Amino acid sequence: MTDIRDSHYRRQVIEQSALYEISSILDGSEDLQHAISPILDVLADQLDMKRSTVTLLNRLTDEVQIEAAHGLSEQQRIRGRYSPGEGIIGRVIKSGEYEVIPDISDEPDFLDRTQARASLQGRRNAFICLPIKIEGRVIGTLSIDRVHDGEDDFSSDVRFLSIVASMIAQAVKVRRRVQEEKDRNKELQKKLENKFTPTNIIGKSNAMREVFDLVEQVSNSSATVLIRGESGTGKELVAQAIHYNSPRAHLPFIKVNCAALPESVIESELFGHEKGAFTSAIASRKGRFELAHNGTIFLDEIGELSPMTQVKLLRVLQEQEFERVGGTETIKINVRVIAATNRPLEEMMTSGEFREDLYYRLNVFPVNMPPLRERKSDIILIADAFAEKYGKRNNKEIKRISTPAIELLMSYHWPGNVRELENCIERAVLLTSDGVIHGNLLPPSLQSAESTDSASITGLQAALDRLEVELLEEALKSTKGNMAKAARLLEITERKMGLRVAKYGIDPKKYGS
Repeated sequence: MTDIRDSHYRRQVIEQSALYEISSILDGSEDLQHAISPILDVLADQLDMKRSTVTLLNRLTDEVQIEAAHGLSEQQRIRGRYSPGEGIIGRVIKSGEYEVIPDISDEPDFLDRTQARASLQGRRNAFICLPIKIEGRVIGTLSIDRVHDGEDDFSSDVRFLSIVASMIAQAVKVRRRVQEEKDRNKELQKKLENKFTPTNIIGKSNAMREVFDLVEQVSNSSATVLIRGESGTGKELVAQAIHYNSPRAHLPFIKVNCAALPESVIESELFGHEKGAFTSAIASRKGRFELAHNGTIFLDEIGELSPMTQVKLLRVLQEQEFERVGGTETIKINVRVIAATNRPLEEMMTSGEFREDLYYRLNVFPVNMPPLRERKSDIILIADAFAEKYGKRNNKEIKRISTPAIELLMSYHWPGNVRELENCIERAVLLTSDGVIHGNLLPPSLQSAESTDSASITGLQAALDRLEVELLEEALKSTKGNMAKAARLLEITERKMGLRVAKYGIDPKKYGS
């Protein structure tokens, strides 16, 4: 009796050890395929299970095939294919119930497709096969071979293997959920990547994403668009994006800056004139609206139009017709109007400077361009694009924008928006001698205390300190935090390098690879 208890205790210890090892294998492997073979090795090493296999049911082909095996050659594993209901494995797949075959030589339904049992030579070989289930649905089997003396009841094996099959099933379930989540994320990412983005506008911020969505919605229509935004935000680029993504893309896109034309000629520029209409009208001339026929006209700075011109523009928007200056013939046109302004039209209506009826005619589909300070995540993208553009234009290879320069760009409030950023980068490209845009190459306005949120320290020493910090940081960045290499790069001793780094509280480790 004592021997039986000792044997039972040893079996429990071995099983607990095996289950712990199997659990560790499943926890430590993201790829279940790579985890199954080590699990089967544990069954062979610790519990003397000679051959073991895990099969999975392919729902598309309705075929059961061996996913992993211990004690089978690659060729034998490939031969192990079954249909549901075929052989012992097929029966377990179909019924969802485990089967124990005490001696496979006495079982006619044991097909031995793998041809791995030819060398048994009369020894009793038991075959135990259990279903692997997820939420009651059979997805495969776990089976083992074990040589025995004919007196085993196999209940301990069935109990233990049931636990292992459940652990495998749970691991499959978890990994499927993870994979499904990854697939959903990939699909979402793909949708985001495929979302409409105008090729002429740079930006990935949420504010610009909203603009891109509006551009996509309005492009295929002929609706009048009013683009609002501060000077330099890129309103003309939005107008171009709308036109060139519309059915009119191959037709004229005519731009008019209403603020750049004197009041005396604005009417003639927009609507044209007949010969002799005024002193200098020596010939008839088409206006911008006629030139834009079937295409798009972009009226920038629409808030600068005089009250008289506003009246005539309102008629064009309402009737799609007009007369040239000095003419009597009514000209019919088909033109899409996109207008833009940086002025407060609502206040101008209150003061009588801008017609209310014209405002409502123009404001059919408003698009608001955010200022650069509200889309700071786009600043570096735009700066890089300008650096590349002006580098090519000036035959210079611009390698990068330095960290201090990036900090200045990000902390500045950009009253001039993208146009001001473009001017700053163009200036820095012209000034750089090493292909790097350093902070000291940016305009003084960006290096003021207000733009950097620094204390109001002025004078030569403060400027020199800032320059020295920038040079130290750039050298450490180039050498991945190697102080000795950085010292050689700056042509100073390692001692001086250490003193300067300590003086400014620079941490070389943050520049390490």
